Amino acid sequence: QVQLVESGGGLVQAGGSLRLSCAASGRTFSSYAMGWFRQAPGKERRFVATISWSGGSTYYADSVKGRFTISRDNAKNTVYLQMNSLKPEDTAVYYCAAARDTSTLRWRYDYWGQGTQVTVSS
Repeated sequence: QVQLVESGGGLVQAGGSLRLSCAASGRTFSSYAMGWFRQAPGKERRFVATISWSGGSTYYADSVKGRFTISRDNAKNTVYLQMNSLKPEDTAVYYCAAARDTSTLRWRYDYWGQGTQVTVSS
């Protein structure tokens, strides 16, 4: 069992930066791949980024590639999402999730956090 709690969301102007954190409980965090998804109002939840259990492999949605960076610190049971050059279209609730392997598919993720709101003003 893994419990996930996101933090770091907020209001930022376009072009600004935010760093999201996702703290995990449980001794098996380091055995899980982690992912970030986001959901804008009235839209489905979509893949943003994923990272392997070791941190050696990452993959991004095209819409965030070059602007967002996913990383993890297994000693701290935490995964991060550094978001730079933010755009109004990045506005959404951001969720972290844990899976047995890296994936862009929501259904492959077994555990989810409650989400954190990110709002980017123009």
